Amino acid sequence: DVEIRSPRFTGQGWLAFPALRAAYKHVQLELEFRPEAWDGILFLTGERDDMAGDFMALLLHQGFVEFRFDCGSGLGVVRSEETVLLNQWNRLTLYRHRWDAWIQLNNGKHVEGRSKGLFSRITFREPLFVGGPGNTTGLADKLPTEDGLKGCIRHLEVNDHAYSFNLAPLGDAVKGFDVEECSADRCSKVPCQHGGKCLISGETAVCLCPLGFTGDLCETRVDLQVPSFNGSSYLRYPGLGGSALSWLDLQLTLKPSAQDGVILYNGHRSDGVGDFMAVYMSDGHLEFTFDLGTGAATIRSGEPVTLGEWHELRLSRTGRLAILQVDNMVPTQAMAPGAFTQLSLPQNLYIGGVPNFDMVSPKVKVRTSFVGCIQKVVINNQPLQILAAALGGVNVDNCPHPCVTRPCGDEGHCVPEMDYFTCECAQGHHDVQCQQHAAPTILQDIPIPRFAGDSYLHYSDPDTMRRQIISYKININMRFRTSSSVGLLLWSGRRNMSAAGDFLGLGIADGYLHFRFNLGSGEVIIPYNYTRVDDGLWHRVKAIRNEQEGSVTVDNGTTVAKRSPGKLRQLNTNTGLYIGGMENIEHASLNKYKNGMVGCISDLILDTDYHVKLVQMSTAGKNIKHCG
Repeated sequence: DVEIRSPRFTGQGWLAFPALRAAYKHVQLELEFRPEAWDGILFLTGERDDMAGDFMALLLHQGFVEFRFDCGSGLGVVRSEETVLLNQWNRLTLYRHRWDAWIQLNNGKHVEGRSKGLFSRITFREPLFVGGPGNTTGLADKLPTEDGLKGCIRHLEVNDHAYSFNLAPLGDAVKGFDVEECSADRCSKVPCQHGGKCLISGETAVCLCPLGFTGDLCETRVDLQVPSFNGSSYLRYPGLGGSALSWLDLQLTLKPSAQDGVILYNGHRSDGVGDFMAVYMSDGHLEFTFDLGTGAATIRSGEPVTLGEWHELRLSRTGRLAILQVDNMVPTQAMAPGAFTQLSLPQNLYIGGVPNFDMVSPKVKVRTSFVGCIQKVVINNQPLQILAAALGGVNVDNCPHPCVTRPCGDEGHCVPEMDYFTCECAQGHHDVQCQQHAAPTILQDIPIPRFAGDSYLHYSDPDTMRRQIISYKININMRFRTSSSVGLLLWSGRRNMSAAGDFLGLGIADGYLHFRFNLGSGEVIIPYNYTRVDDGLWHRVKAIRNEQEGSVTVDNGTTVAKRSPGKLRQLNTNTGLYIGGMENIEHASLNKYKNGMVGCISDLILDTDYHVKLVQMSTAGKNIKHCG
């Protein structure tokens, strides 16, 4: 009694239609179907119910379409050269004239064949069975499968007659068994907008919206600030590849709303086999599972986390050992079995969920995606621009958060910090919300810039770099004051720094200044322990490098000198010159510095006579204010 527009067959069901008429020597057929398995009968009809006489059958065998027919003097088989597309709509065209036949699958190649013998007509007395064999027997001798179709059919046309799948008198079917309405066809009634894709979820059709759009039909544009995930969402990034072979450091700030769900996944293969790592919620706990190729290890937070609140997860892995800490809980650890110590992850990295769980290792026991918000991801000390760096994503909305209202305006970047935020301001915008704009002329007249620990000034003009920084010699003369015992004063290094990469830096540690550099054959650190510089008073530092020789002097005191190891003598950097701090400071300095200086710099002289006008000559900067 159920109205069937597009039938779905379970592998056991079928529909029966009246026997074909006027088809004994000519059949032209069009079929649209959506298979869920590689084998199954699409349709079958013939002369007798025991397959002893003439017959014609269309079926799936090992993923290929086969048309089998016998005009009474021998079997003919025509097989497609391509496999069908599982869980997608396929279109098949079939043409038979007497003993000749051809088929075409999905606009692919025409494949031709012929039945044996001299007879060229097929007698049809049995019903046309669609989706399964019906009550036909004797299949084993004639067909490679006796199973029915598992999947849907939405269009069947034979000799210009388009069949209605409803039972008579509403439709053409005379009998049926174990048939239901195909939910996949519901997507034809759901017009997803802006490139959204329709997906069947249970009994409903839903739109998977691309990044930047939300709503039932992806009709609403959304300015994403802090991403929220609803269980059907995910963000996709380049995989970690070989960057996490031997060690991994991961930090996440997240607010879960459900007790289970995959938060982060990166694997070795698209079928879930091989190396992988996964962070997920399980029964309210945060868990990390990884496999180096010889067995999986799982770490679980000591206590469940509170849903609806922000939490900080810190994860570190070195070789087979991994340590997990959540908030201020006691860290937990696990050791992977076997002898392998490296993790290779060439597939895409997914955050907030995954497109489907066929790609996820079966060793990850949770098979749902994350529900909640994620505001910070740091991988190997490099902050991930969660939205800007994404290659794509689906169904990502905004989390309720102050940053969504863009409190930093057009001239600042809102940085979420749990339920609060700070503003990273463009150069020339000074107050807490980057609203107080200083006109360029006023900005250029700032005589002494003040740095706040996350501030910097950047210089990349060729004259400064070529004559003063990238050279065999450099003479730095700087006047500064600070009350902080740590911080970076000056830096020039290489993008994607390695342990052997060239750099030169001036910094403060434990209240004392140091000068350090690496010319490519080893680092030298020259600490100046005669004078503390974190007393809030003005100090002047002179740092000189002449090839491998380096020296530093504070306030005209004793000079301390050292020589860099190896034989290389020239500094080769490509980041430009940073003063007072720099972007992504931990990653860019390989953890040599955690933050920039807090204080003021009044003078910077290079090469004894090259006076750098600190603000006016800078090519970029952040959070620069007047020194009071």
